[in-house]
Amino acid sequence: MPRDITDKVSIALAQLNPAVGDVAGNAALARRAREEAAGMGADLLVFTELFITGYPPEDLILKPAFRAAARACIEDLAGETSNDGPAILIGTPWEEGGQVYNAAALLDRGKIAGLSYKAELPNYGVFDEKRVFEPGPMPGSLNFRGLRIGVAICEDIWVDEICECLVETGAEILIVPNGSPYFSGKMDVRMNVAAQRVAENGVPLIYVNQVGGQDELVFDGASFALSNDSALAAQLPAWREKIELTEWSRSDGAWRCVPNIFEMVEEGEEADYLACVTGLRDYVTKNGFPGVVLGLSGGIDSALCAAISVDALGPEKVHCIMLPYTFTSDQSLSDAAACAEVLDVRYEIVPIHAPVEGFAECLQPFFEGQPAGTAEENIQSRTRGTILMAISNKFGSMLVTTGNKSEVSVGYATLYGDMNGGFNPIKDLYKTQVYALSRWRNAHVPQGALGPGGMVIPENILTKAPTAELKENQRDQDSLPAYDVLDDILECLVDNEMPVADIVARGHDEATVSHIEQLLYLAEYKRRQSAPGVKITQKLFGRDRRYPITNGFRETE
Repeated sequence: MPRDITDKVSIALAQLNPAVGDVAGNAALARRAREEAAGMGADLLVFTELFITGYPPEDLILKPAFRAAARACIEDLAGETSNDGPAILIGTPWEEGGQVYNAAALLDRGKIAGLSYKAELPNYGVFDEKRVFEPGPMPGSLNFRGLRIGVAICEDIWVDEICECLVETGAEILIVPNGSPYFSGKMDVRMNVAAQRVAENGVPLIYVNQVGGQDELVFDGASFALSNDSALAAQLPAWREKIELTEWSRSDGAWRCVPNIFEMVEEGEEADYLACVTGLRDYVTKNGFPGVVLGLSGGIDSALCAAISVDALGPEKVHCIMLPYTFTSDQSLSDAAACAEVLDVRYEIVPIHAPVEGFAECLQPFFEGQPAGTAEENIQSRTRGTILMAISNKFGSMLVTTGNKSEVSVGYATLYGDMNGGFNPIKDLYKTQVYALSRWRNAHVPQGALGPGGMVIPENILTKAPTAELKENQRDQDSLPAYDVLDDILECLVDNEMPVADIVARGHDEATVSHIEQLLYLAEYKRRQSAPGVKITQKLFGRDRRYPITNGFRETE
């Protein structure tokens, strides 16, 4: 029989990468983690929010068969805790009294020893848990072998009354299982909230977060523990799986983590880059694609996507194709070849003159007498998209989309052309961020990367003027403001929802701001048909920012 807790307890944190919908696979992952934690001498093993189903399960929760499969696995795991090894605290959906809750189940001594329901259901940004779950009652602490633990599931920690209620009902340690998705600077936000809860209640806190990618969300892990004075007592790494044992002792009525454990957590551009790598890697591998294919144009966006693809999957799983036409410069051809060579990927050139001219011939009766313009230019992009999709379709590799947030914001992208593809690792990066991450990657090899060191994006790609090369001597800035200006305006409009007058007060030309606002609204129908991509900012198109396509509102005319 496992020992009762007196003045010492060993709690293992399972920072792992569950797969949404793979209930049996997640249960197997939990069993392996329990074996490892048992070898460490853990008393309790803590998993993340909804671990058994993967997070977020979205409308899978509405399927009775799915809920039944999750419950059966939890009951099986509970039975297995009758043998030697740690108890388990694991996230699961739980149906009770005709209601479905987001729950954490304490499994110990062969049974379900306790349940805690999530009380505060997030319903903003990427979250819509009120759609599939009922909010639980204010939670009370759970008795774990004589130790009172307070389980605050993810969003519950953001509500001071919930943690206060847990402590008032006897909680000596707060445990917070999370499915907390990444955005730039999220770690500081989490840490500040956790420290505030500890300061308010005077008890230590363990925060366990998952890692990995799930569709457009990426989870950075970076689990941690705080002592009862809010000091950092343990820090797990970001972006990789880890099972870590924390040792706690009680003296003078307070629990303390000894010894302290500190691992590196990446910040800034390094964290953003690893988010892109993680999101692409897990989207490809969890969906069973053998690799990826992408158009390598000689421009900065496709070059960064190629580097991310190689770092995520390895060069042997990346197929790059240059698709030149009349307006493709010799410099673009040499830049694309140089990028492919340093990344050591399969690289081929597929000229598109014949199909473009074929389309022009088919359309000639319709276009006769009309001046050439955007429609003819977009035939080039759509031809490239068709060829790349055909290769993807034939060989099974997923087509990587390579448009950045600046372009898709203002519609500077071709529907059914360069917007084609299955996943876009740079979807939520503004153009200035694309340049910043490219320069960062040239100077660093991120942890876990499968690509080479050194300059992976040729210097000329970084320094030449960006162009779509759909007509003679075309430059992006012929149609758009300089990217540093455009991106600041877009960040104000998209991420911060600032009024036009406030943006103008930052020093921007009013006519330019109004024009960008107009383009932003007009391009909504394109974005609605775009590929999913990694969330980096606080306002990812489609997942966070949901505007109507038919929209007559404008701040200015």
